[in-house]
Amino acid sequence: MKKVVIWHQSILLFFCIVMMGVSYGEDYKYQSPEHVEGAITTSLQEARAQFDKGTIFIDVRNPRLYKKKHIPGAYHLDLNDGFNEAALAAIVKKDQPVVIYCTGIKCSRSYKACKQAISWGYTKVYYFRGGSIEWRGAGNPVTIGTDR
Repeated sequence: MKKVVIWHQSILLFFCIVMMGVSYGEDYKYQSPEHVEGAITTSLQEARAQFDKGTIFIDVRNPRLYKKKHIPGAYHLDLNDGFNEAALAAIVKKDQPVVIYCTGIKCSRSYKACKQAISWGYTKVYYFRGGSIEWRGAGNPVTIGTDR
Protein backbone atom coordinates (compact mmCIF):
# COMPACT_ATOMS: atom_id res chain seq x y z
CA MET A 1 0.00 0.00 0.00
CA LYS A 2 2.80 2.43 0.93
CA LYS A 3 4.56 1.80 -2.43
CA VAL A 4 1.33 2.52 -4.33
CA VAL A 5 0.87 5.88 -2.52
CA ILE A 6 4.47 6.90 -3.22
CA TRP A 7 4.06 5.85 -6.86
CA HIS A 8 0.86 7.95 -7.18
CA GLN A 9 2.58 10.93 -5.56
CA SER A 10 5.48 10.58 -7.98
CA ILE A 11 3.15 10.57 -10.97
CA LEU A 12 1.29 13.59 -9.61
CA LEU A 13 4.55 15.47 -9.04
CA PHE A 14 5.75 14.61 -12.56
CA PHE A 15 2.44 15.78 -14.04
CA CYS A 16 2.64 19.10 -12.13
CA ILE A 17 6.20 19.73 -13.32
CA VAL A 18 5.24 18.97 -16.92
CA MET A 19 2.22 21.30 -16.74
CA MET A 20 4.33 24.11 -15.26
CA GLY A 21 6.76 23.71 -18.13
CA VAL A 22 3.97 23.84 -20.69
CA SER A 23 2.49 27.03 -19.25
CA TYR A 24 5.94 28.64 -18.96
CA GLY A 25 6.67 27.71 -22.56
CA GLU A 26 3.47 29.42 -23.68
CA ASP A 27 4.40 32.64 -21.85
CA TYR A 28 7.88 32.54 -23.31
CA LYS A 29 6.48 32.62 -26.85
CA TYR A 30 4.93 36.05 -26.30
CA GLN A 31 6.12 38.78 -28.63
CA SER A 32 5.11 42.40 -28.32
CA PRO A 33 3.15 43.84 -31.24
CA GLU A 34 5.26 45.14 -34.09
CA HIS A 35 3.44 48.46 -34.25
CA VAL A 36 1.64 50.85 -31.95
CA GLU A 37 -1.02 52.95 -33.65
CA GLY A 38 0.16 56.56 -33.63
CA ALA A 39 3.78 55.70 -32.80
CA ILE A 40 6.82 55.25 -35.00
CA THR A 41 8.22 51.73 -34.72
CA THR A 42 11.95 52.27 -34.46
CA SER A 43 14.72 49.95 -35.59
CA LEU A 44 18.02 49.68 -33.75
CA GLN A 45 19.66 51.97 -36.32
CA GLU A 46 16.89 54.56 -35.97
CA ALA A 47 17.08 54.37 -32.17
CA ARG A 48 20.84 54.94 -32.33
CA ALA A 49 20.30 57.93 -34.64
CA GLN A 50 17.78 59.38 -32.16
CA PHE A 51 20.26 58.75 -29.32
CA ASP A 52 22.99 60.57 -31.25
CA LYS A 53 20.61 63.53 -31.82
CA GLY A 54 19.98 63.78 -28.08
CA THR A 55 16.38 62.57 -28.17
CA ILE A 56 14.94 61.73 -24.76
CA PHE A 57 14.77 58.01 -23.95
CA ILE A 58 12.34 56.58 -21.40
CA ASP A 59 13.08 53.19 -19.84
CA VAL A 60 9.86 51.60 -18.55
CA ARG A 61 11.40 48.44 -17.03
CA ASN A 62 11.46 47.71 -13.32
CA PRO A 63 14.04 49.48 -11.12
CA ARG A 64 16.26 46.40 -10.77
CA LEU A 65 16.72 46.06 -14.53
CA TYR A 66 17.19 49.80 -15.00
CA LYS A 67 19.97 49.89 -12.37
CA LYS A 68 21.61 46.80 -13.85
CA LYS A 69 22.09 48.35 -17.33
CA HIS A 70 20.28 51.00 -19.34
CA ILE A 71 20.79 53.30 -22.30
CA PRO A 72 22.94 56.22 -21.12
CA GLY A 73 20.87 59.23 -20.12
CA ALA A 74 17.57 57.34 -20.24
CA TYR A 75 14.99 58.45 -17.73
CA HIS A 76 13.43 55.72 -15.65
CA LEU A 77 9.65 55.55 -15.36
CA ASP A 78 8.60 52.05 -14.29
CA LEU A 79 5.44 51.24 -16.23
CA ASN A 80 3.92 49.61 -13.14
CA ASP A 81 5.00 52.26 -10.65
CA GLY A 82 5.67 55.81 -11.80
CA PHE A 83 4.74 55.97 -15.47
CA ASN A 84 1.94 58.50 -15.58
CA GLU A 85 1.04 61.61 -17.51
CA ALA A 86 2.47 64.05 -14.95
CA ALA A 87 5.76 62.15 -14.63
CA LEU A 88 6.21 61.99 -18.40
CA ALA A 89 5.26 65.67 -18.78
CA ALA A 90 7.98 66.59 -16.28
CA ILE A 91 10.55 65.06 -18.65
CA VAL A 92 9.33 65.71 -22.18
CA LYS A 93 6.83 68.02 -23.89
CA LYS A 94 3.98 66.53 -25.88
CA ASP A 95 5.38 67.77 -29.19
CA GLN A 96 8.98 66.62 -28.55
CA PRO A 97 10.31 63.29 -29.81
CA VAL A 98 10.60 60.58 -27.17
CA VAL A 99 11.91 57.02 -27.50
CA ILE A 100 10.24 54.49 -25.19
CA TYR A 101 11.83 51.11 -24.59
CA CYS A 102 11.84 48.10 -22.28
CA THR A 103 13.74 44.81 -22.38
CA GLY A 104 12.88 43.70 -25.91
CA ILE A 105 10.34 41.93 -28.06
CA LYS A 106 9.33 39.51 -25.31
CA CYS A 107 8.33 42.44 -23.06
CA SER A 108 5.05 44.34 -23.40
CA ARG A 109 5.96 47.37 -21.28
CA SER A 110 7.15 49.67 -24.07
CA TYR A 111 4.13 48.77 -26.18
CA LYS A 112 1.77 49.65 -23.32
CA ALA A 113 3.69 52.82 -22.45
CA CYS A 114 3.63 54.03 -26.05
CA LYS A 115 -0.12 53.47 -26.27
CA GLN A 116 -0.57 55.40 -23.05
CA ALA A 117 1.67 58.31 -24.14
CA ILE A 118 -0.25 58.63 -27.40
CA SER A 119 -3.55 58.65 -25.50
CA TRP A 120 -2.16 61.58 -23.45
CA GLY A 121 -1.51 63.55 -26.65
CA TYR A 122 2.18 62.86 -27.33
CA THR A 123 2.75 63.23 -31.06
CA LYS A 124 6.33 62.04 -31.65
CA VAL A 125 6.49 58.71 -29.84
CA TYR A 126 9.15 56.27 -30.99
CA TYR A 127 8.46 52.63 -30.07
CA PHE A 128 11.83 50.91 -29.73
CA ARG A 129 10.56 47.33 -29.72
CA GLY A 130 14.03 45.74 -29.68
CA GLY A 131 14.77 47.47 -26.38
CA SER A 132 17.78 47.04 -24.15
CA ILE A 133 18.60 43.53 -25.38
CA GLU A 134 18.96 44.64 -28.99
CA TRP A 135 20.78 47.84 -27.93
CA ARG A 136 23.40 45.97 -25.87
CA GLY A 137 23.66 43.15 -28.40
CA ALA A 138 24.84 45.62 -31.03
CA GLY A 139 27.61 46.88 -28.75
CA ASN A 140 26.00 50.23 -28.01
CA PRO A 141 26.93 51.98 -24.74
CA VAL A 142 25.11 51.19 -21.50
CA THR A 143 25.16 52.73 -18.05
CA ILE A 144 25.29 50.67 -14.88
CA GLY A 145 23.53 52.10 -11.84
CA THR A 146 21.44 55.24 -11.88
CA ASP A 147 22.39 58.43 -13.65
CA ARG A 148 19.16 60.38 -13.15
